[in-house]
Amino acid sequence: MACNIDNESKKHIKKRYLTFTIITVISLVLPFIKVNGNHIFLLNFGEKQLNLLFTSFDMQELYLMPFILILMFLGIFFMTTLGGRVWCGWSCPQTIFRVIYRDLLQTKLLNLRKSTKNKQAETKKGMYLQKTIAIILWSILAFIAASDFIWYFVPPETYFKFLQDPANHTVFIGFLAGITIFLIYDVIMLKENFCVYICPYARVQSVMFDENTIQPIYSEKRGGKIYDEHGKKLWSKPPGEDDDCTGCEACVRVCPTHIDIRKGMQLECINCLECADACVPVMAKFGKESLIQWTSANAEENNTKTQYIRFRTVAYGVALTLAFIGLMYMGSTKEHMLLNINRTSELYKIKDEGKTVQNVYTFLFQNTDSKDHEYYFEVDNKDIKIAKPKKPFKLRARKKEKKVVILKTTKMLIDTDRKDTPIPITIKAYATDAKDKIVVFRHTVFFYPSKKVLEKYRK
Repeated sequence: MACNIDNESKKHIKKRYLTFTIITVISLVLPFIKVNGNHIFLLNFGEKQLNLLFTSFDMQELYLMPFILILMFLGIFFMTTLGGRVWCGWSCPQTIFRVIYRDLLQTKLLNLRKSTKNKQAETKKGMYLQKTIAIILWSILAFIAASDFIWYFVPPETYFKFLQDPANHTVFIGFLAGITIFLIYDVIMLKENFCVYICPYARVQSVMFDENTIQPIYSEKRGGKIYDEHGKKLWSKPPGEDDDCTGCEACVRVCPTHIDIRKGMQLECINCLECADACVPVMAKFGKESLIQWTSANAEENNTKTQYIRFRTVAYGVALTLAFIGLMYMGSTKEHMLLNINRTSELYKIKDEGKTVQNVYTFLFQNTDSKDHEYYFEVDNKDIKIAKPKKPFKLRARKKEKKVVILKTTKMLIDTDRKDTPIPITIKAYATDAKDKIVVFRHTVFFYPSKKVLEKYRK
């Protein structure tokens, strides 16, 4: 029986630790997984590329970023509407880091705290050697965490090269040192004050709550009233004979953000459910379940089941689905080459005593594929020929190159005395070794002079 009570009292914390472990392993491993040279997510400013789902996109293809940001924010809104600040207590790096430092290093490993059941108490006095060791160990972990963050912007293989040559990569070293120092200060000095006073999510989460949002709720019906409607504490133990709360305040001592859950929903609550676990062994002595449950206000008040399917959750679900479909569609239309066409300031050149008209362009070719390719192009107007370049050229993977392109004609395209005429043309550029797969179309114009201008050159 005692074993069952102990397991029940650690039900949520065991699930949290498992979740923390999974998230940590995934975040550390993902940057090292590559398929065809691409990462699952990498926003590489140095190479001006975005890797998404093992597909490489050039910075000119960053039309995908709005979809990614929309998915992220909608996902957080959806999660908050369903489970309150469940992200904070179960997934947030800040929470994971504090658990590692406070519960693992300080309490379990170095015995600087008496127990993980009391997070209100400060560390033991003295023990300076152990405190120094705790700071050193966390500093090492903070460096690893900072590196892991940077790996999503600088690929690991480049990261280690930069690390071996710090003198020539001072900006990179500055970012790495800055993030590491912030994490050390945040976890050791700021602690949960970051969640309470700094994190913007804590300020906006309340507007996403409704009566069916899941959160830790103390049952006043069973336990008795501790605070009045103005938040003033009446007593530690309710005086009623049928009030189950013993006033032990185990739920208060274990709270990492230093609140009393019996006061009701509060901004500081991160849904870690440690208070619910702390109440289990106390109530078990009376053969009753915990006074604190992970439920909704509606379910607690009316003794009904929580309504998970409601207007807000359906609306967020539909919006998430549409954003995901948009991301997948836009991602599937990726171009394996990019081409920008710019004209020179001179409209045209007339050669061979007015027999040949030339237009000069600057073509910027970019190979966004992971392989080298040979490129060339065609003009949709059969009377306009390519004077330069004469033959295809090779472009290495993920490289770009400018080409001066000269188009010419020896035909009389326009017979008018009035003015120069822009003739719309379409350029079909392609990789000669993958013509069916790697091809783009760009529209531009070919300027043809008036008949009067041509006659001047023919005299």
